[in-house]
Amino acid sequence: MAHRPYIVGNWKMNGSRTMLAEARAIDRAALRYPEVQIALAPPFPFVGLLREAVNAIGIGGQDCHTAAKGAHTGDVSAAMLADIGADFVILGHSERRRDHHESDSLIRAKADAALAAGLGIIVCVGETLDERDAGQAEAVVSAQVDGSLPLGDAALEAAQAYKLAVAYEPVWAIGTGRVAAVEDVVAMHAAVRERLAAAYGDAGAKVRILYGGSVNAENAAGLLAAQGVGGALVGGASLTADAFLPIVAAAGQGEG
Repeated sequence: MAHRPYIVGNWKMNGSRTMLAEARAIDRAALRYPEVQIALAPPFPFVGLLREAVNAIGIGGQDCHTAAKGAHTGDVSAAMLADIGADFVILGHSERRRDHHESDSLIRAKADAALAAGLGIIVCVGETLDERDAGQAEAVVSAQVDGSLPLGDAALEAAQAYKLAVAYEPVWAIGTGRVAAVEDVVAMHAAVRERLAAAYGDAGAKVRILYGGSVNAENAAGLLAAQGVGGALVGGASLTADAFLPIVAAAGQGEG
């Protein structure tokens, strides 16, 4: 695939104004890795601040509402994110699915809203340990892909495929220090690619599939070199430049 590897840091509910220094350090270092697409997704209060602080990397949100505006206290619309300079939004992360009871259909509606606002999207999918142990991992993830991906006519899908990424994050590996075996990652990414092809035809080949789940400097090279892995969605290791940049470097070394 011709895409650059996509390395995205998800700060989750972490951050402060002092962390602008970390974002700036990552941004400066990005100039050394033009072969890698790099982005950060901070909490909502810091999206605009990071956008003003950096130049070379993308900045995104961690969620958005389905509506462009309205009586939705505490929510943020995709249009608002775009207005303050966000490039993309993460949708359907397992923590949102679990803590906020988000369904596939809700995530799909958010994806449609984000694309309509001009944002790129990263749609997250992944199975629990119980589902994997029961032999249901591929079925669960495939159903999440089918139910969560944006819809539209074929022309729209082909034109916007480059703005869509899918992040496979086994729920049992997020924040636990456990990492899926490379052969399992390859198998799951192949299953996701099959569903993308079913949904979008040839345009499905343009969609990058990222791996997430305790990605760090030690395991990044092996994961990013695996067949079908187009990048990484990084959690805790994205909070500092010292932890995040080795992952970016691993992506650069693996390119081509």
